[in-house]
Amino acid sequence: MIVLGLTGSIGMGKSTTAAMFRELGVPVYDADAAVHDLYDVGGAAVGPVGEAFPGVVKDGRVEREALRQRVLGDPQALQRLNGIVHPLVAQDRIGFFERGQADGAEMVALDIPLLFETGGHANVDAVVVVTAPAEVQRERVLARPGMTPERLDAILAQQISDAEKRARAHFVVDTSRGLEPAREQVAQIVAVMRDPQRRPPRDRTAG
Repeated sequence: MIVLGLTGSIGMGKSTTAAMFRELGVPVYDADAAVHDLYDVGGAAVGPVGEAFPGVVKDGRVEREALRQRVLGDPQALQRLNGIVHPLVAQDRIGFFERGQADGAEMVALDIPLLFETGGHANVDAVVVVTAPAEVQRERVLARPGMTPERLDAILAQQISDAEKRARAHFVVDTSRGLEPAREQVAQIVAVMRDPQRRPPRDRTAG
């Protein structure tokens, strides 16, 4: 089974691109959705996150904004949180792979925002980076409710730059040119990965 890593910074259009892979029959694992479930009532992360960060659990679920305030700008706190959440997400991802194999999926994609930052790129066959010009990215993100330039800059400071992600990618999807061009790029990626003669070497993402 071919495994694609799908990543990109905030506001680049990754969720839209993930939907395009699904339209072509490629199952997509959504890491953000998995974390949301882990933080919800009954989620496996609620107990340990509440213990590590007292006050962020309310009504039986992790309040994500309160948690964000606790870890933003604090590398040690973020590392502590990642140490709790990442193993739980990895376990959930195993179930996704098992379902894909049972369904006979030829190819799957892992939608992971921090793919490079967490070292996940080493475990996929190819990396797809979703991108857009910086001014387009900022316009998209700042249009979101509650978003500020300062908050955006803080988020970007925790991530590898878009330029480095593109340099380390096997494929790049530029979402700034419209939906149809992006959809064509996704279709081309799927076609290349299905062809052993055209498939790029995995070591492209080393670094």
